Amino acid sequence: MKKVYKNAGAALDGLLFDGMTIMAGGFGLCGIPENLITAIRDAGVGNLTVISNNAGVDDFGLGLLLETHQIKKMVSSYVGENKLFEQQFLSGELELEFNPQGTLAERIRAGGAGIPGFYTKTGVGTVIAEGKPHKQFDGETHILERGLTADLSIIKAWKGDTAGNLIYRKTARNFNPIMATAGRATVAEVEEIVEVGALEADFIHTPGIFVQRIFKGEFEKRIEQRTTRERE
Repeated sequence: MKKVYKNAGAALDGLLFDGMTIMAGGFGLCGIPENLITAIRDAGVGNLTVISNNAGVDDFGLGLLLETHQIKKMVSSYVGENKLFEQQFLSGELELEFNPQGTLAERIRAGGAGIPGFYTKTGVGTVIAEGKPHKQFDGETHILERGLTADLSIIKAWKGDTAGNLIYRKTARNFNPIMATAGRATVAEVEEIVEVGALEADFIHTPGIFVQRIFKGEFEKRIEQRTTRERE
């Protein structure tokens, strides 16, 4: 089975449709699938539900899909860097399912593991708990959270081989690996593609069985908040 594609557009061919759910990896602007996000924008699909820790910034990352009004709903944890997100949410144009960050990660991990739901103490007594089943465990109240899956997971890794085995670097290892397991199809963009056997097996984070398509991307790697000071 051929997994290597020439670019993001080719890798997404036949996978996109209106109303689909997409998981987008990354943490802030670190490890985001920037090539795939741009290709989704250019494809013009709309009414999307996007599961992502954050929503990019106004002119980069998922912010590009907000600019074109292709996203209907976000399932997120941190959305504080995007003014357009704020405007669309407050106007009622954009729906938000807000999650504590650890809960979001576990919902994705559970979905990838085939676990339909789990109980957690996080969020009890807050708006997060509204409408969710409550249950007592060892004398403490927990709420039920559902596992998450998606029609498509778009992720970014450092290195990959032609079989789809992936290695991530540092912060990019937060949401990308669990999202790779939770998509019905997973497309990975990487900085370098090598032949099978070139990656040390003990250092592979995502086995190729979870990755259907892979390509080598070109990356801008922006800094979300650049903080500098004058040298003494």
